[in-house]
Amino acid sequence: MTSELRGTRFSHIVGFDDCPFSRDHRGDVSFIGAIYSGRRLEGVVSGKVRRDGVNSTRELIRLVRDSKFAGHLQLVMLQGIALAGFNVVDVEKLHETLGIPVLVIARYAPRREAIRKALLEHVPAGARKWRLIERLGPMEPLAGIYVQRRGLDREEASAVIRATAINGVIPEPLRTAHLIAGGITDGESRGRT
Repeated sequence: MTSELRGTRFSHIVGFDDCPFSRDHRGDVSFIGAIYSGRRLEGVVSGKVRRDGVNSTRELIRLVRDSKFAGHLQLVMLQGIALAGFNVVDVEKLHETLGIPVLVIARYAPRREAIRKALLEHVPAGARKWRLIERLGPMEPLAGIYVQRRGLDREEASAVIRATAINGVIPEPLRTAHLIAGGITDGESRGRT
């Protein structure tokens, strides 16, 4: 384990975030995974998922399993529970299939009732997607952000967040994925993670 992450059991982490897209966009949306070994960016992977679709879990599993980094990865971080709008990740299945912990991170607490209403009234397969969110439970405040987690306890989650949040409160694998995603889509990165 690298000295930068002493106190955690996670030295190899991938953080995923989706690329920006317009409100009227239909079809596939790209997403980026930034892979870190300690505090060093080790690699980048990319994939595509359907806007408001149902293939995010399958694509995340494929991307991690098929990457040359698969044998070393110890933790998956997600910037929110969905990619490409409401393509909700089945975090339980992701964790169980890959056999490594998953940590979902958000800067702010989500407005659960607004999400439920949007899913049930406007999104294909919305009821199924809402059940995935409900099954994971509400986000909990931790280390200055909000998290949901599988395969790691609260203390481990706090330690890895604090060890990897080098430039603010968002862990570096997610911050880097966000910057790369913006740069690819818009020609330059912008905004906060």
